[in-house]
Amino acid sequence: MSTITLNAEPRTIKGRKTNQLRAEGKVPAVVYGAGTESKPITIEQNQFLKTYKQAGESMIIELKVNDDKPLHVLVHDYQLDPVRDEVTHVDFRSIDMDKEIDAVVALEFIGESAAVKALGGTLLRPRDSVTVHCLPSKLMRTLSVDLSKLETFEDVVNVSDIDLPEGVSIVDDGNLTVAVVSKPRTAQELAELDEEIEGEAGEAAAEDEDKEGETKEGAEAEGDKPKEGEEEKASE
Repeated sequence: MSTITLNAEPRTIKGRKTNQLRAEGKVPAVVYGAGTESKPITIEQNQFLKTYKQAGESMIIELKVNDDKPLHVLVHDYQLDPVRDEVTHVDFRSIDMDKEIDAVVALEFIGESAAVKALGGTLLRPRDSVTVHCLPSKLMRTLSVDLSKLETFEDVVNVSDIDLPEGVSIVDDGNLTVAVVSKPRTAQELAELDEEIEGEAGEAAAEDEDKEGETKEGAEAEGDKPKEGEEEKASE
């Protein structure tokens, strides 16, 4: 297993004061889990981005906090600033390297499907990840799915068809579909689809008109009611 390292520093700043760290290009983070108590730390934004690009959320990172014994961690979660698209906080989960764990691994689709290229079908990928079970040292960044197996519209790649390294198993149901190619729509099917969409649009417009009419009727009825005091004046 190649070692992916990330340096960190202990953090004493908390709450809103962490905005100052972010202004300096740093990210407040926390590490918890096996072999350690919950510990607030600080990491460099750019270094984390490079590390995450390499490790994702399914490869072990060796986290070095000053001169302490390095921790083996996974990126458990992270938050992004919706405006600046910058990482604002990271959660690291410390892992016991001697115990098997479950981890979500992304699927990498490779190769070319003859059913798409030659037959004009549309590639469908219902899943983009699977959950694996293995020792932390066996974890990988991605698992490859070979699309060249999809030669006809009847061919399907299931979870059970994914090639796995030794010592790795998949927790998910093996019958779940990972990739399949659907037939191209005929002219008649496209015409029927257009009619269906137009019909739904017409129904929606009619509902809007009915609601608008009800609103107007309610407003007119409300307008016909005498205001407070007017009823008394009218009766006098």
